[in-house]
Amino acid sequence: MVDKNIYIVQGEISTVVGAIKRNSRWNTHTPLDEEQDPLLNTFGQLKEALNNIKELADVEPNVFLRPFLEVVRSEDTTGPITGLALTSVNKFLSYGLIDATHEAAAEAIENMADAVTHARFVGTDPASDEVVLMKILQVLRTLLLTPVGAHLTNESVCEIMQSCFRICFEMRLSELLRKSAEHTLADMVQLLFSRLSQFKEEAKNYVGANMKKLKMRAGGMSESSKWKKQKRSPRPPRHMVRSSSCQMDSIQPSNNLSGDVAFIEKGSSILPVSDNVGSSISSPTTTDSGLDSCSKATSREDLSDLEQCSLYATTLPGTGLGSPDSQFEGRPTQSVSVESIPEVLEDKDSIIEDNTSVHDMDYVNPRGVRFTQSTQKDGASLIPYGLPCLRELFRFLISLTNPHDRHNTDAMMHMGLQLLTVALESAHIANYQTLLGLIKDELCRHLFQLLNADRINLYASSIRVCFLLFESMRVHLKFQLELYLKKLIDIITSENTKMPYEMKEIALEALVQLWRIPSFVSELYVNYDCDFYCSSLFEELTKLLSKNAFPVSGQLNTTHLLSLEALLTVIDSIEAHCRSKVLNNTNQQDQLETVLVAGESSNKTASDNAQASSRFGSTNGLNVILTENAPACQPHSGYLMAEKMKLGGMEQEDGEAAKRKGLKKPERFSSGLPDSQELLEIRIKKKLLITGTEQFNLKPKKGIQFLQEKGLLSNPIDNNQVAQWLRENPRLDKKMIGEFISDRKNMELLDSFVNTFTFQGLRIDEALRLYLEAFRLPGEAPVIQRLLETFTDNWHKVNGSPFMTNDAGFALAYAVIMLNTDQHNHNVRKQNIPMTVEQFKRNLKGVNGNKDFDHDMLEDIYNAIKNEEIVMPDEQVGLVKENYVWSVLLHRGATPEGIFLHLPTGSCDHDLFTMTWGPTIAALSYVFDKSLDDSIIQKSIIGFRKCAMIAAHYGLSDVFDNLIISLCKFTTLSSESVENLPTVFGSNSKAQTAAKTVFDLAHRHGNILREGWKNIMDSMLQLFRAELLPKAMVEVEDFLEPSGKISLQREELPSNRGESAVLSFVNWLTLSGAEQSGLRGPSTENQEVKQLAILCIKQCDPEKLITESKFLQLESLQELLKALISVTPDEETYDEEDSAFCLEMCLRIVLENRDRVSCVWQTMRDHLCHLCVHANESCFLVERAVVGLLRLAVRLLRRDDISSQVLLSLRLLLMMKSHVLSRVSREVAYGLHELLKTNAANIHCTDDWYTLFSLLECVGAGVKPPASFQVISVTADNDTGAQSDSELSSHHPSEVTLDRGYTSDSEVYTEHKIRIPRSTTEVDVASSGWLVVGKDDLEISKVPPVSSKAQLNHPLVNQYSLTLGQDLGQHDTKSLIKCVETLSFIIRDAAHVTPDNFELCVRAIRIFVEASLNGGYRNHDKKKSHKYDSSKYRMRKKAGVREKEGGSSTKRSISRVSSQRPLRSYSDDEEDEGVPASYHTVSLQLLDLMHTLHTRAASIYSSWAEEQRHLEAAGRKIEADSQTLWSSCWCPLLQGIAWLCCDARRQVRMQALTYLQRALLVHDLQTLDAAEWESCFNKVLFPLLTKLLDNISPADVGGMEETRMRGCTLLSKVFLQHLSPLLSLPTFAALWLTILDFMDKYMHAGSSDLLLEAIPESLKNMLLVMDTAGIFHSADSRTGYSDLWEITWERIVCFLPHLREELFKQTVIPDPVSSSSAEPMQAIPAAGQPKPRPVSPPTAQLPSAVTLSPAEMLASVRPPLFHEPQATSATGIDQSSAGQTSVPPMPVPLTSPAQAPSPLSQPPLILQPLASPLQVGVPPMSLPIILNPALIEATSPVPLLPSPGSSDEVK
Repeated sequence: MVDKNIYIVQGEISTVVGAIKRNSRWNTHTPLDEEQDPLLNTFGQLKEALNNIKELADVEPNVFLRPFLEVVRSEDTTGPITGLALTSVNKFLSYGLIDATHEAAAEAIENMADAVTHARFVGTDPASDEVVLMKILQVLRTLLLTPVGAHLTNESVCEIMQSCFRICFEMRLSELLRKSAEHTLADMVQLLFSRLSQFKEEAKNYVGANMKKLKMRAGGMSESSKWKKQKRSPRPPRHMVRSSSCQMDSIQPSNNLSGDVAFIEKGSSILPVSDNVGSSISSPTTTDSGLDSCSKATSREDLSDLEQCSLYATTLPGTGLGSPDSQFEGRPTQSVSVESIPEVLEDKDSIIEDNTSVHDMDYVNPRGVRFTQSTQKDGASLIPYGLPCLRELFRFLISLTNPHDRHNTDAMMHMGLQLLTVALESAHIANYQTLLGLIKDELCRHLFQLLNADRINLYASSIRVCFLLFESMRVHLKFQLELYLKKLIDIITSENTKMPYEMKEIALEALVQLWRIPSFVSELYVNYDCDFYCSSLFEELTKLLSKNAFPVSGQLNTTHLLSLEALLTVIDSIEAHCRSKVLNNTNQQDQLETVLVAGESSNKTASDNAQASSRFGSTNGLNVILTENAPACQPHSGYLMAEKMKLGGMEQEDGEAAKRKGLKKPERFSSGLPDSQELLEIRIKKKLLITGTEQFNLKPKKGIQFLQEKGLLSNPIDNNQVAQWLRENPRLDKKMIGEFISDRKNMELLDSFVNTFTFQGLRIDEALRLYLEAFRLPGEAPVIQRLLETFTDNWHKVNGSPFMTNDAGFALAYAVIMLNTDQHNHNVRKQNIPMTVEQFKRNLKGVNGNKDFDHDMLEDIYNAIKNEEIVMPDEQVGLVKENYVWSVLLHRGATPEGIFLHLPTGSCDHDLFTMTWGPTIAALSYVFDKSLDDSIIQKSIIGFRKCAMIAAHYGLSDVFDNLIISLCKFTTLSSESVENLPTVFGSNSKAQTAAKTVFDLAHRHGNILREGWKNIMDSMLQLFRAELLPKAMVEVEDFLEPSGKISLQREELPSNRGESAVLSFVNWLTLSGAEQSGLRGPSTENQEVKQLAILCIKQCDPEKLITESKFLQLESLQELLKALISVTPDEETYDEEDSAFCLEMCLRIVLENRDRVSCVWQTMRDHLCHLCVHANESCFLVERAVVGLLRLAVRLLRRDDISSQVLLSLRLLLMMKSHVLSRVSREVAYGLHELLKTNAANIHCTDDWYTLFSLLECVGAGVKPPASFQVISVTADNDTGAQSDSELSSHHPSEVTLDRGYTSDSEVYTEHKIRIPRSTTEVDVASSGWLVVGKDDLEISKVPPVSSKAQLNHPLVNQYSLTLGQDLGQHDTKSLIKCVETLSFIIRDAAHVTPDNFELCVRAIRIFVEASLNGGYRNHDKKKSHKYDSSKYRMRKKAGVREKEGGSSTKRSISRVSSQRPLRSYSDDEEDEGVPASYHTVSLQLLDLMHTLHTRAASIYSSWAEEQRHLEAAGRKIEADSQTLWSSCWCPLLQGIAWLCCDARRQVRMQALTYLQRALLVHDLQTLDAAEWESCFNKVLFPLLTKLLDNISPADVGGMEETRMRGCTLLSKVFLQHLSPLLSLPTFAALWLTILDFMDKYMHAGSSDLLLEAIPESLKNMLLVMDTAGIFHSADSRTGYSDLWEITWERIVCFLPHLREELFKQTVIPDPVSSSSAEPMQAIPAAGQPKPRPVSPPTAQLPSAVTLSPAEMLASVRPPLFHEPQATSATGIDQSSAGQTSVPPMPVPLTSPAQAPSPLSQPPLILQPLASPLQVGVPPMSLPIILNPALIEATSPVPLLPSPGSSDEVK
């Protein structure tokens, strides 16, 4: 079967032949002519050949292509026929009829390219001609883009490209055609550069050996001398073409019958370059488009071998493509060729004149039909195209972008840029040194020049190309990038009003795009900011962007947003890195390894061509291997084609990667990846260097000196080091360098300076050029001489002395400088004609040691200087200067300075962030503030969040604080007034967004918040004031409320109707209309808005700040508390509720952080101390503080680490001013109840118990707080809990109460509470009324330390009174009840009664007994004055503050009047009915408690003693003997019960008496010895009976009688029961007489007969018993009766004269003798005189002191005030009786205090008693018996009590 492809070819033959025949020219021909016509002939031969084969592959491609190509080449065919032939060729290519693997394929392809690029045809009309041109384009595109295209040679590719360019740049062609050509070019460029990676760079000597010389020319209009413009004649002869070249060729007769003459223009055709080189060479100086052969050949970076270099350089723009102005008119019979396109069509005007005018022009193909000649030449095969044609194409594209080349129109430059864009997008050029050289120099230079273009499209295109360059090749373009960014900065900051706004926008967009390149910013920072001699680009740009984000006009537009976006890009990338670091640190390692490869980043923006294509290398021969029958299809693009051609490609990347792995690192870094410490040091050094440089530029010496001082240059000076610095620092003023090195003093430095150059191998003028670029040559001849001598010596030496003498070199160098001036100095040129080469040689005749220099060398020197001036720095301007600056830049790039460090992503993030956060947050804030667009607001919020995340990641608190502070401003919370806040906040979505962000960030990153807490807390406070917080946050725990919660915000209560009428009238009078309207309820609109605000705050979840505070780092937590305390309103803005709210938050936070409360305790405690202790009157805030302190205590006591400090802090309550404390007594009472119920088991220390009991007594019974707490001593040693207590004293210096008559114990708080083992007989110095002086005194006197009890110094208790002598103030009934309940809780649970608190319990019970006596009688008198409503107080404060704030707020204060929080007034009015009952219960409860304790005491004490026996090491011994029990427990308890026997309420009295009787007669007490029983009478019974004599209950006379009777009976019972031990007492007589005395008084006390009957009966009883016991009998006396008997009856006779007769009728009373008065005196000596009594063991141990019970020795700090003003005993009883009843009279010392014996020999410690009117507090008497005053007065020579009045004062 015949191959289908044969039919295709045959079909095409028929079409073309048919067309040729149809053409008018062939109409007349006979068949015979067909044989002769060469075109038809070849077709005929081809037909025959095809008929003889079966497969098309059997013939060579050339065979079936040749006839078609002949048609294309023939200049005689018309356009349509040429077009048909082109279509056929295109079809053959598209169908793949040419087999790429065929050996002759290359030749065929080459022929095809040659024919199509040199196509000729006879023009018809412009439109038809353009169709043909269009087809040519199509064929060329197909040719290059099909697989067989790979066979094209470098020359052919160049020709193909050139043909397309020609069509592109011919402005007379229609736009459609030109655009098509442009697209075709784009595709071709894409293909070629996509294939770049398949080509290898050849060794330099190999380049160009096997290729024809390539050349492409730019430019459309040539103005070179070869194309002179012709004058245009109006109508030239029709058939004449005036050639635009001067050269005319022979006229050939054309085949046309009409005999038109055609001019053949040889020059107009583009010949293959090899034939045409001569004509196009011109002086290299005329062009800037090529490489300049002279300068570049010597350039240090030799881009390729010289031959090629000069070849490329000689390209003349447009030499071959002139556009002569001649008009061509004629019938459509002229031939047209692509190459002569410039002449094909007329200027526009001629087209208008005559549409048909065509350019008639013959073409002689220089190769003729011998086109095969090019295919096989000397048997060398055709080499497929490769890098050379790409390089030539690249060079050509770059030359198109040269704005200084006048041939380049804007359109050409624009196109060049577009094609370069395609090339850069497609290829990874950096690996090819030849291409890289072009980029570094020309391309960058042209691009930067284009940045100054006015045409926006050129400007934008060049910026795009720049982006592609720096994205992929910045590693090689360090200084170019610096220059580019500086240019962008100039554009952005330009003040030029003519500059279009869009240019700035594009420049900013370019920055943003660069910023987005991964790790670009880090590289900028490391390579420029951290390079000594580069600009700090990153810093400058950041400042610029930040500044640019702030609109001057206030209008936000795109430039501002773009600047912000650039800043945010940095933030985004850092944030992403932080996030990924957090996610996995392992990835970091891998990243480092992969990214360290230098130029690895590839274009993401364009297609990924480069990446994809760069994977394949190329084999040197053919690089296309297609399968035999691969379906031939036309690929869509050059890129896809290149991909297709890759098959079988060789990997080339490995070598590249290896080469790049060995990248050098800059010298300033110690490692390839510097750490931030190193970078910081470099930046510091850089700043110093810049300063040093500035100083050098003013005064070189100063600069050097400065750098030496800073240690950057060594001292003493090292010339080599300085020379190096002068060479490498580009910021130095070249003029100053010149002056400095040429100074005579610096000769050595000059040597070092010259040594820094490497002159080896350089011709003297080249070396000199290098040398003179480094400084500015001074003008003075001697200086120049010095500089040149040093130079020539060095040059001569390193180059092996090429001249005869050094002087010869010097002379030559001088001559070179002179020549330079002569050739290039304008002033010289004006006067003289420049020197010729001959003159130059002549001048140097015989200089070289009397011989001549080498002539060729001199000629070269002359040409070099003539063609390129040696530019002196700072001398030139304009292009010369630009060239100089550029060459310096290239030089620097070639040194190690040009090394650009490629970094892995995420390097230096910390440093970058530190530099950008300030500007970024400022810009974000501004944009957020000014913008109304939601998306922008969202963007700024995201920016804020990201900054916060980074700050948190790196722990940068300052950043985070700054951010929070900025955001807080936008919430409007702190700026808006409270009244408007809900409406403003609710209606402002931006403020809500800000608020949500603030709270969210605080929740997330609270750990690093420091200063910012204050702003957040301020906002919280505002929300509280505006009542926007969730309910849970304003409700706080409370002890009194039944619900346990109380709201911090006052509820708006509807006022009573009656009141409101009056109020509203008052309001109406006081307020203006406007304000009145404000009083009406808020509008629904406002309500809705407020609801929105509340909803927003709910979403913010402010409470989470408190609950989550337990997860905060300690430092942040402490700052949070400080912030809360600091936002607490001060005196100016004081508002209770606000302060209470802040306090509440603090408390919650402390409670949330129970686990580490010790860290924040001190802060909290100081705050509470400030609130409680300094309060001068009670208010809501104080109440909350007190409750808060107790709540803390309740929760924290379970924690061992802090419990002691917490308990210590409860003393703050005792430090409060007593009137303030009494107002909050109920809260304290309830709080303590809670505290002890939950934590009694956690309190182990006497001091702590003392604090708690003191508190109970103060709040429950109205006891004044211990004075030592009231005045704070200044020794706060190392008890942390008390540190700040010492500060308090400074606040109240004036309050030290000197009138108290005592000095405060300075050791109240010290931890040095030294204990000594207590024996039962231990002296309690403090309670004896002597003063304990400060610790210092103790130390001086080296006395054994005082026991801890001494410090809990109560005032001296009068033991012979039933009361404790406390001054009980006003107390609150409910508090009392609660405290008693608390007390009973402790006592009833045996576990809670411990040796630490037993005596305190006893004392507390007695105090409550006193408080509850007579139903709290003390209270009722004071009640009225005590009524207190703190709401009034609160109101007054508030109103005052509001008035200050201005008119609008008065409205608020008045509206608040009616809605005050009814603060708890303890007026008790509402409770009055219940009071008596409650007091009754309390008294009975207390009785029961005392009884319980009394009965259990013995067992409790023995169990303690038992326990202690096991704990040998215990601090103090606990004795369970009766003596201890009596003094510590039984005696005080009996006194307490006895005091209740004196209650005015009958039931209580009776109950108490019953208890007392039971207690006295209890079995345990039988163990007491005589002395104890004696004290029982003196301390319990006698005081009781004395008290009962008072008119206690005037209303209940009968009841009183009964009580007194029971009292007397009890006395006699006890007396009789314990008669036997009592008898052993030496003081028995006195005791007995006292009893008789009471009998006497009671006889006369009652109004009824009850006592009159009962007393004698009791007396009889006693007398009989005593008589029976034989007490009255004495063997010694005359009568047989003792003296006692006499005295007894003497006394009884006074009140019962007849009793003796009744009882002892037989007895006779002896006469009273005079000695009788003396005898009792021996038995009862005067008080105060010690009398040794070896009687009872207790007193024997302690001769001068009474055995005091621990209860009396109760430690502490109560002042020893013994006299109370009389008014305080405000009972209904008159003054004198009050005095007598409250204290039974006490013995007073007769001796002066100084003589009082002091067996404790501790003089420094026991001071003299204070002088008071009645000295009671003396060391105890040795006679502890109260004598009946009357009796003593009768028998004693000195009256003891001066007057009854003074006894009132004894207390």
